[in-house]
Parts: sequence; structure tokens; C-alpha cells
Amino acid sequence: MNYISDGSPLTMVLVGVKRRSSGLDRVSSASLGYDHGYDESCAEETLYQSTTEGKKMVDVLVEQNIVPGIKVDKGLVPLVGSNNESWCQGLDGLSSRTAAYYQQGARFAKWRTVVSIPNGPSALAVKEAAWGLARYAAISQDSGLVPIVEPEILLDGEHDIDRTYEVAEKVWAEVFFYLAQNNVMFEGILLKPSMVTPGAESKDRATPEQVAAYTLKLLRNRIPPAFLSGGQSELEATLNLNAMNQAPNPWHVSFSYARALQNTCLKTWGGRAENVNAAQTTLLARAKANSLAQLGKYTGEGESEEAKEGMFVKGYTY
Repeated sequence: MNYISDGSPLTMVLVGVKRRSSGLDRVSSASLGYDHGYDESCAEETLYQSTTEGKKMVDVLVEQNIVPGIKVDKGLVPLVGSNNESWCQGLDGLSSRTAAYYQQGARFAKWRTVVSIPNGPSALAVKEAAWGLARYAAISQDSGLVPIVEPEILLDGEHDIDRTYEVAEKVWAEVFFYLAQNNVMFEGILLKPSMVTPGAESKDRATPEQVAAYTLKLLRNRIPPAFLSGGQSELEATLNLNAMNQAPNPWHVSFSYARALQNTCLKTWGGRAENVNAAQTTLLARAKANSLAQLGKYTGEGESEEAKEGMFVKGYTY
């Protein structure tokens, strides 16, 4: 079972966690270990950390068949001249940083940029997001890292699924245009888009089958993706992924979840050593559920009430 866990400076399972929905304060050290291999995107400090026994964190990951990666953007800041939108900073000095990250053991990179539907999106914001993703992807590949290309359409808003599709179609077109302009190898990236869903505050909800139909329609002639959960509940994210893999499509549709893998796990753990085994069991259960969903074989049986809780946070940033 292979998948990617989505980490950031304040949101990690392995090291340093902070989840608004879990109520945990940030902690340091490898507090929540596991022996189930996957890919882990780390914060810069984590890539260079060692365990309390003095072992490099990268070596710990590799020994457990976990491919380490690195979050390389510097966060979202206001985009001057836009409709209260944002842009992702971090291109300055990125070439030297990615080269150093590769030498430290990282093998893939992550860069998160977002587009807001309630705020437009303006042509300026879409272009800025697409150009930043393309430059980051080209620089990462030049350093030997596989870039995760993540054009996230925020869940914020009352819009219906058709409006999401319309915006996503425009954003993806810009992203792939600038990827080509920057000579990025499409076969050497991983597309990690949002699923096509209605806004979180929309009165018109969508079924997993509708989400799958809209998202797969948008994916035609694109590359194999891995989806982010974007604030859906753990159960919703798994059901929607499962529906996509039950529908006819030319891809293996995978996932790259943070909140939809970690929420119940972190609440179970609570930062207490005596809860580690229970938290590991919870994380493994979510991983297995999504592993089945990427095969189209998930049934949803035995899910807890906690897994059904929505995790949408308006204006979510990290």
C-alpha cells in the first residue's frame, strides 16, 4: 500500500503536529512512530532533524520504506492588485535549496498554492498561481526532485459544482500551459488537484458519483493524479475516491491526504505516549480504507462517527 501523507511546518504526523480540528499544540520529536511504509512530505526543519537517539530522521524514514519529500514554498501572502486574493512565495533561492534538499535525502517536493472562487478568481491570481507552480516544478526537476503540482481550488463559498468545474478547468489550463512554457517533463510530475465538489457552504450537495463524474471529466487527457482531501471529512474523501475508481477511467486515481488521514488519529493520540498504539491503529485503518478506495473496493462499513465529521476550515492556511 503506497500513498503520500501531506505535511507542512505545522501539520505533520511524524514530527511537529498542529491541527485546528484535533486541538493539539505543536510538539517536537518523532512522537508518533509507525512501521507502515509510505511517502512523507516534511518541513525543512524535519528533514534535518535527528531522533532522540541521534539517528537522522531521513534514515529512519528510508529504513521503513518511506520516501522523504520536502515542502519548499514559503507560504501564502496577499496578492497586491487582486480581489483580496493570495499568492505563494518561495521562488527566491529555490534552486540552491532544492539542491541541498536532494543531498539531504529528499526525493520529491511540494508547493501549495490556492485559488479562491468567492474572490473571483481574478485572471491575475490564476496566472500567478500557475506560473509559480510551473517555475517551482522546473526548478525541482532540475535538482532531481519529483514535484507535486498542487493547484488547489479552495472549498470556501456557496457556489455549486458547475462553478467549481468552470474555475478548475481554467486554472488547470493555465497550469499546464506554463508547465510546458517552462519545459517541465509531464511524466516526471505528480498532479495533486482538488476534487471537483460544490463549495462548502453550498445548498446543492453532490453525491460521490457526481463528484467522480465531474472530476474524471476534468481529468481527460491529463496525467495520473493523487488527490488532496481539501477539508472533506475522512469518510467523504474516501467515498469520493472510491467512486472515481469504480467509474471507467484510464488512470490509477490515488490520494495525498493530510486531514483526511490524520484527524481521528491525532485526536486519538492527543500528545500522550500511552495513546500511541491506539493512534497507530487508527492511522492504519484510514490508510487501509483509502487503499481499498484507490482500487474501487471500499464499502464504508464499520466507520466511526468521528470519520464522518467535516474538517472544512474557512480560509484555511498553513
